[in-house]
Amino acid sequence: MPRVEQAFETVVFASRWIQAPLYGGLIVAELLYAYKFLVELWEMVHHIGDISETVFMLGVLSLIDITMVANLLTMVVIGGYATFVSKLDLDGHPDRPDWLSHVDPGTIKVKLAASLIGISSIHLLKAFVNVSNVPPEHIQWQILIHMTFLGSAILLAWTDKLMQRDRKHGS
Repeated sequence: MPRVEQAFETVVFASRWIQAPLYGGLIVAELLYAYKFLVELWEMVHHIGDISETVFMLGVLSLIDITMVANLLTMVVIGGYATFVSKLDLDGHPDRPDWLSHVDPGTIKVKLAASLIGISSIHLLKAFVNVSNVPPEHIQWQILIHMTFLGSAILLAWTDKLMQRDRKHGS
């Protein structure tokens, strides 16, 4: 292989490290979400005697929503870094996530879609709990968006299954 081509391919391969700061930024976003969670939890604890059951339930749903987004961030950071940047040396680590051993871009997309459905479900549930204060058009849009996420996730999972089947037959 000519030296110029080999040098260029080395640079191309090394360019994956450009993504590392992006994953670092997502870790910072996750820290901010943890802070937001603690602030909302503190507000709930501080005002527990003054709030109605509905407001309390909406607060709990907000905490669940924040947690699900943080889970999504964790999955993107760990899965994306391990898939696109560098392998994680976690073989002997007792807390190594099971899903990490079989993660690929298709799996990450399906898991992201499933997480978005969960987050969308929480937002829809919050709208239903607070239905007297939410305009019907808003709920209709949320249902439409939720159904779009659901349909997209089904199509992604189906496509990923077809691709995995093709890989098995091709090898």
